[in-house]
Amino acid sequence: MSNWMVRIAFLALVMGGGILIGILTAPGDWYGQLSKPAFNPPNWVFGPVWTVLYVLIAVTGWRQFETDRSSTAMKLWWAQMGLNFLWSPTFFVLQQPWFALVVIVALLVVIVMFIARVRNSDRVSALAFLLYLAWVAFATALNLSIAILN
Repeated sequence: MSNWMVRIAFLALVMGGGILIGILTAPGDWYGQLSKPAFNPPNWVFGPVWTVLYVLIAVTGWRQFETDRSSTAMKLWWAQMGLNFLWSPTFFVLQQPWFALVVIVALLVVIVMFIARVRNSDRVSALAFLLYLAWVAFATALNLSIAILN
């Protein structure tokens, strides 16, 4: 498969999956009625942030795929993608903030493992995932706060 086809496929997978999950698990009345911490951003912030992050995640995925599709880094990339896509249904559909916290902490661990794995071989991917790590760390604190408050 040509590099451009791989890149388009990764963008379609990550962006399409993120959009689909966002639509299917959109926060509803349940989320609106939850007590939230003072640092909870307005709802409109999440869409633009995740759009940028999903582009970075896709770029990182195709970089790893083009380097070695069976590498440990690629396996970690797939693991973070699965955990990323699992969090919204767990939190918003199942309405289980404590179980969602387990999912997001696992996601944090996998992101850190990915960064550690690629930091010497692919600085671009490591740096892209540092932004992702920062946002997921923030989201973890938000998830924990919501779980405690409710």
